[in-house]
Amino acid sequence: MKGRGFLYKLASLVVFIALELAMLYLTTRSSELQRIWVARAGHAFMETVWGSTEKVSNYFRLGKENKQLVRENEQLQRELALAKERLRQVRIDTMSVGRHPGYTLIPAEVVKMSRGKQHNYIILNRGFEDGVKEKSGIITQAGVVGIVDAVSENNAFALSLQNHDISISARLGTEGGSGILIWDGIHSNGALLKEIPLQYHYNVGDTVYTSGHSLLFPPDIPLGIAGEARVVNGATNEIKVTLFQDFSAVRYVMVVHNDALDEIEGFTE
Repeated sequence: MKGRGFLYKLASLVVFIALELAMLYLTTRSSELQRIWVARAGHAFMETVWGSTEKVSNYFRLGKENKQLVRENEQLQRELALAKERLRQVRIDTMSVGRHPGYTLIPAEVVKMSRGKQHNYIILNRGFEDGVKEKSGIITQAGVVGIVDAVSENNAFALSLQNHDISISARLGTEGGSGILIWDGIHSNGALLKEIPLQYHYNVGDTVYTSGHSLLFPPDIPLGIAGEARVVNGATNEIKVTLFQDFSAVRYVMVVHNDALDEIEGFTE
């Protein structure tokens, strides 16, 4: 009996120790899991806090960056406008229209120009403050564009060569007869050279120039190419002319004024 009792107590002790070890293991394991869960929860909390703080910082920083970008954009716009103005001025200043002694040349830019009418006009960005005067010619390297009709402080109003109220004195070739050049009223680059005496012979393809008989334009400015002719009243030729000037692309021009105009007109009064 005593032997059985001893074995029973020994078995109970073994079971108790096993249970304690199991509980200790579970407790240790449970603490580790709890530690991990707490650590994870802490990390999530810190990420949320840090993320929110970073978003707030970014928000305020973004406002400053936007203001800086606006300032930089304004500066770039000013530099671009300045560069365009310099390029425009260079184009005007370097436009080759030749030298014309006795004439004052003033560079200008077309700000408005009508086309497709019978009485077309031009508005320039130069006025009497820039030296522009009435009865001044307007030319480019491709020919005559018009005549200044009125001048304000900063602008000039001109009649285009494509206007039935304007005519200029022109000559066939370097030694040919002179006549009156007018727009044909149909084609943008079409003109008629009228009142050329029949004794002056010419060839189709000859160049037509300003004659120099006008007080408004210097001589020898190329205007266009002579084409076919018809006899008018049995006395003169009327010759078709294809103008060099492209009126759809006029932008930079030169205003030319005869320095002796007032003096010469004084003799004819």
